[in-house]
Amino acid sequence: MAVVIRTIAAEPEAVFRVLANGWLYPAWVVGAARMRGVDDAWPEEQSALHHSFGSWPFLLNDKTVSLEWDPPRRARMRARGWPIGEAEVIVEVKRRPDGCVVRLTEDAVEGPGRLVPGVIRTIGITIRNRETLRRLAFLAEGGGR
Repeated sequence: MAVVIRTIAAEPEAVFRVLANGWLYPAWVVGAARMRGVDDAWPEEQSALHHSFGSWPFLLNDKTVSLEWDPPRRARMRARGWPIGEAEVIVEVKRRPDGCVVRLTEDAVEGPGRLVPGVIRTIGITIRNRETLRRLAFLAEGGGR
């Protein structure tokens, strides 16, 4: 399981505004290439973001489903990226005097991605999610809506 932590110079509510705007998903999630649609109920539980991942011309369509939405503290999602598989992603946010601390936890939960040895999988996800949190910080700190 990969865990990445970053201090963000924005209130937790700003982070959750970014998460709640499904159209911003490819702006902060590394690997997401474009949005195809956002359920009207997003980010309510069981609603979905319909996205593509990869690079043109090798784009694959899939979705991310909200499993838990508890702003401004916690969000949990199931990110699908077949044929690679599915991952559970947890975003936890804690208020600090100078903003907040965001903890991003992710691991493969289904599909071929689970076959990658845990240590190697964790290294790859950690590298990716450092950039993901950097992008999320830019949006939250800049007031991304």
